[in-house]
Amino acid sequence: MKKWLALAMLVVVLDQATKMAADHLLVYGEPLAVLPSFNLTLLYNRGAAFSFLGEASGWQRWFFVAVSALAAIFLTVWLSRLHAGQVRLALALSLVLGGAVGNLVDRLWLGHVVDFIQVYYRDLYWPAFNIADSAITVGAGLLIWDSLFGEREEG
Repeated sequence: MKKWLALAMLVVVLDQATKMAADHLLVYGEPLAVLPSFNLTLLYNRGAAFSFLGEASGWQRWFFVAVSALAAIFLTVWLSRLHAGQVRLALALSLVLGGAVGNLVDRLWLGHVVDFIQVYYRDLYWPAFNIADSAITVGAGLLIWDSLFGEREEG
């Protein structure tokens, strides 16, 4: 359990460090081209994924804080109940937990989530995201993979 919580904390630390760097080094809303189809662009998201509820009057901050906190508790309990052989599931839960906590920290301290990674193709832009979002996405993918192809316990 300790190594999985350490992984979740590593995600939080990397996420917060990169967000802090982006917030200090980038100009809000101005893309910095890094590679073709890849920019660093500082943006703030007051909503959830794809800016869902981003334009609401402010109540969404506390709603998403509550949802993130409950998710972190749920994921920690689930992680604590795994057996040693459930490595892929533990990895998935750790990544989702770290990502959820990373964005929770932003919501608590800043009132918004700092996004800065922007990918695009021609004029089609994917919504900006961050390390926490990436960890959640990879973790969710591993959860789906594990639910479809993971070993089943008999009994």
